[in-house]
Amino acid sequence: MKFDFSEYQRQRPMIQLAPLVDIAFWALMFFMIIAVFNQMEAQVNLTLPKSKTAVQSAQSTGKIVINVTRDGRFIVNQKQYSDDGLAVMLTKVSKLFPNQQVIIRADELAYQKYVIKALDACGRASLSDISFSTIKDESP
Repeated sequence: MKFDFSEYQRQRPMIQLAPLVDIAFWALMFFMIIAVFNQMEAQVNLTLPKSKTAVQSAQSTGKIVINVTRDGRFIVNQKQYSDDGLAVMLTKVSKLFPNQQVIIRADELAYQKYVIKALDACGRASLSDISFSTIKDESP
């Protein structure tokens, strides 16, 4: 018995390049956006407090950095938030990402009450992975 293959069955499998190009494009966009967000947090002009025991912690790429200025402004991703606005934003984030890492970068001359307000906003949002950003003190 002779079995004839159709033209469709005779064709060799081909790798489609269009989906691969799309995936490469989206991966490139993702990494570019992550790099921009990391640079934006460093552009907020703060003088961080010094600590003799400061160590660099392992940080995830999706961390939230709350910048606390001397005059009590809260800046996250170059957007300014009020006390309540910060709590609302953190609550939305914690619903999506329950184990979200938060880093508080407070100016060394910022009043303690502003740092406590940032901590309170994290507490209201049920975020518990909180770190403080400092600079290693190199003086003897």
